[in-house]
Amino acid sequence: MPPFQISRRRFVQRCAQTAALAGLPAWFVEERLAAAETTPARRPGPNDRPGIALIGAGGQGTRDAQNAANWGDVLAVCDVDRGHAEAAAAKLTVDGRRPAIVSDFRRLLDRNDIQVLVNGTPDHWHTLINLGAARAGKDVYSEKPLTLTIDEGRRLVRAVRDRRIVLQTGTQQRSSQRFRLACELVRNERIGRLREAHVWLPAGLREGPFAPGPVPAGLDWDYWQGPAQRVDYVKERCHRTFRFWYDYSGGTMTDWGAHHNDIAYWAIGLLAPRTVEATPFVQPIPGGYDTFSEYEIRYVYENGVRLVIHTTKDDSIYGAKLNPNGQRNGIRFEGTDGWIWVNRDQLTASDPALLKTPLPAGAVRLYESKNHMENFLDCVRSRRDPICDVEVGHRSATMCHLGAIALRTGRRLTWDATREEFTGADAAAGNALVGRELRAPYDYSFVA
Repeated sequence: MPPFQISRRRFVQRCAQTAALAGLPAWFVEERLAAAETTPARRPGPNDRPGIALIGAGGQGTRDAQNAANWGDVLAVCDVDRGHAEAAAAKLTVDGRRPAIVSDFRRLLDRNDIQVLVNGTPDHWHTLINLGAARAGKDVYSEKPLTLTIDEGRRLVRAVRDRRIVLQTGTQQRSSQRFRLACELVRNERIGRLREAHVWLPAGLREGPFAPGPVPAGLDWDYWQGPAQRVDYVKERCHRTFRFWYDYSGGTMTDWGAHHNDIAYWAIGLLAPRTVEATPFVQPIPGGYDTFSEYEIRYVYENGVRLVIHTTKDDSIYGAKLNPNGQRNGIRFEGTDGWIWVNRDQLTASDPALLKTPLPAGAVRLYESKNHMENFLDCVRSRRDPICDVEVGHRSATMCHLGAIALRTGRRLTWDATREEFTGADAAAGNALVGRELRAPYDYSFVA
C-alpha cells in the first residue's frame, strides 16, 4: 500500500478521534486539521515579543495576562487595589523577573518598552483606558463588554481608527470552532431561512439592601469608582459583584450576554435589531443590586428575524442549572428546516445530518481564529484587524446595551443602526441612556 494511503488513513482516524472529543463533525475537524498542517503555527522569537502591561489585576485580567505571556513579556501590573496588584505580579513573575507595580495606568502610557495593554478592569473603566491606549499608540486587548454605553463605543471606534491601533475585544467565543461552525451553518441556511434565535443567559443576583462599610486597606475607592458617581464604600459594589450595578455594568445582559448575544449577532449578520422591548420578571430590591436579575428581551430585525433573550435562574452568579430545553445557557437557532443548539459544551441539531454534511465549495465562511489572544498578538505584528476588532466589539456591546435600555425604560423602542439613535415614539427615553455624564476628574480629559 503506498505511503500516502497509510498516512491518509491515520489522518482520518485522527480526525474522527478529535471530532469525538470536541463534539464537532468529522468533516469539519478534517478540514481544519488539513489547513493547520499546511499553515504551521508561528511562534515569536526572543526579539519578537512585545512588552505587555496588565491594567486591572482581578481574576480575569490576570488570566488574560498569563495567556498573553505566551507571546510577550509582562513588564508591569496596574491596579488600584494593592492586594490584587501584588497577587498578579507574583503569578506573572518569570525567571525571577517580577513585573513593576503601579496604581495609575497613565504612568504606563509613556513607557516605550510597553507596546501592548491588557485591560481587565470593570466595565466602567474600559473606555477611558482604551482611549488612553489609542492616544498613546498602544495596542490593547480589552475585556468585554467593550464599553459601558453606546456613546462610549462611538467615541472609541473613532479613536482606534484615527490612531490605527489594534484592539481585540475579549469575546473569546468567536475563537471557538464550535461557535464559528454554528454561525456558518446558519449563514449558509443549513436550517433553511432563519426565523428565530433564542439565547439563554444565567440570571443575575437579587439581594440587598447593603450597608456601607470601611474601605479596605490598600484600595483607592475613589479611583476605583472613577467616572461613575461617587458613593460610600459598599463591599458588594466592588470587585466580582460590580457587574450587578448600572453604575459599573449592565447585569448578566451585558456580562454573559456579551458572549452569547455576540454569537447570535454573528450568525444573524446584521448591524443591529430594528426594535427592542423587554419584560422584567422581578424588580431589584431597594438599596441592593440595581440591575434586573430575571427578564425576557425581544428583538426584531429588518429581515423579520426574531431574537429572544431569556434568563435561567440559579443560586450562583454563573450557575449551570438547566434551561427549559434541558440544556445549560446557550443559543438555539430556529429555521424553516430545523434548529441548531450551541453553547460551550455542545453543538446539536434537530437532524444529525444538518451537522454531518460538509459545507459546499463557495459557502460563506467566517473569520477563523484558533486562539483569541494569539489572534490578537498575531495582528499586533501584522497590523490586520483581529477577529473582534473595535467595530465588532462596539456593535456587539450595542446589542446588549439596547436590551438593558429596554429593561430600564419599560418601553418598546425603535433603533436606527446607521445613525445609532432611537427614533419614533419614546425615542427621548431611550436616547437619554445612550450615553452618560462622566464624573470629574475621571472624564475624557483624564486621558487627553
